[in-house]
Amino acid sequence: MELIVKVNSFLNGIVMGWPGMILLVGTGVYYTIRCGGVQFKWFGYIMKTTIGKIFEKKEAGEGSVTPFQAVCTALAATVGTGNIAGVTGAIALGGPGAVFWMWVSALFGMCTKFAEVTLAIHFRERNDKGDWVGGPMYYIKNGLGKKWVWLGMLFALFGMLAAFGIGNMTQINSIVTSISGTINSFTPINVNAANLIIGIIVAAFCAMVLLGGLKRIGQVTERLVPFMAVIYIVSALIIFFAHIGNIGNVLRGIFVGAFTPSAVLGGAVGITISAAIKRGVGRGVFSNEAGLGTGSIAHACADTKKPVKQGMFGIFEVFADTIVICTLTALVILCSGTPVSYGAAAGAELTISGFTTTYGGWASIFTAVALCCFAFSTIIGWGLYGSRFLVFLCKSNKVARPFFVVYALVAILGATMDLGLLWSIADTFNGLMSIPNLIALLLLSGTVVQMTRAFFASEG
Repeated sequence: MELIVKVNSFLNGIVMGWPGMILLVGTGVYYTIRCGGVQFKWFGYIMKTTIGKIFEKKEAGEGSVTPFQAVCTALAATVGTGNIAGVTGAIALGGPGAVFWMWVSALFGMCTKFAEVTLAIHFRERNDKGDWVGGPMYYIKNGLGKKWVWLGMLFALFGMLAAFGIGNMTQINSIVTSISGTINSFTPINVNAANLIIGIIVAAFCAMVLLGGLKRIGQVTERLVPFMAVIYIVSALIIFFAHIGNIGNVLRGIFVGAFTPSAVLGGAVGITISAAIKRGVGRGVFSNEAGLGTGSIAHACADTKKPVKQGMFGIFEVFADTIVICTLTALVILCSGTPVSYGAAAGAELTISGFTTTYGGWASIFTAVALCCFAFSTIIGWGLYGSRFLVFLCKSNKVARPFFVVYALVAILGATMDLGLLWSIADTFNGLMSIPNLIALLLLSGTVVQMTRAFFASEG
């Protein structure tokens, strides 16, 4: 066990530390330069093409989902507990300045996600059921050639292992902890029994959605993601405007704290600019998953013939996840005046405190519901990803349904056990996924640049 801890700690320090972050953000910077700052230059057009067409009625063809259902499925997997608990942890350990670096990573991450989605559509293929399948393992195989298939299999292996941890057990654990904790605060209950019951219920719903296939996954996420996002955004904006008088000091803390944390927090806290950058960039990258390649798996299912146009949904995805939702979580904490113990680990309790400051004690129920919706959507999204990883490794679509059953049962396990080391190991596999994906992105950059230039030249 001690050896496992040491090996995991070493690998985690690489993929989740400075080397991994530099590679992730560096790829985003590289693509931004080569694609002419597409996420900035064409931002208005991108928003018009994506969010501007949400209410357009469109039926997807056989074996696919609509472009909007695809982005909702991708957002379902990325908008998880990290948007509530992860952001608070970044602020507590990196100071308010971590929010600035979270923005920076997201701005460049938009172009990384754009490239991933564009390649996923361009190099996707039909499986034996007639469904569109794609993502890093497919643009590695079909874009780089057969001699690179081993890299795609490595990505799929890391991804499948991460699916059970980051995508499933840690999310269900957050759900049961949130629900049972909230109920227990009003009336004493047997927490262990409650966790088991909640775990079984969530696992049943998870199985019902996943076993319904691609169409049902798209239909559920199409309804769940906008609903949970709008409710959370509106509630957070109310808090922001209720404490808008504090915005000057908050913005000062974010921008000054990004470069001189001691000027905002005082030297006694011990938070350095290095901590602010690491926590902010880390939260940004692993919130929107730009560079991990996972979101492109959902986008590859879209009923579209224009890779670059679907790539715009990738830009929108990062914008919605990090620039909007993560920022609002940060503002709920910082604008409401919620006390933060800087230098100490923190989680969802800070966000809950931010809401209860304005709404009162009942807001803990709202935050618990929001956390559950975010976490459940992540479980569904990663369920799809996990099945795609296993199908690629086994070269057979027959393993998908058994995987969904096992995946749902694992959720019950995650609801009833102390995750401990598992969280860290799953986190490491999550980071390891980025290495094969980033290698492929850099090698295929010429293809993305060529398609991008051709598309926007035709758009005038």
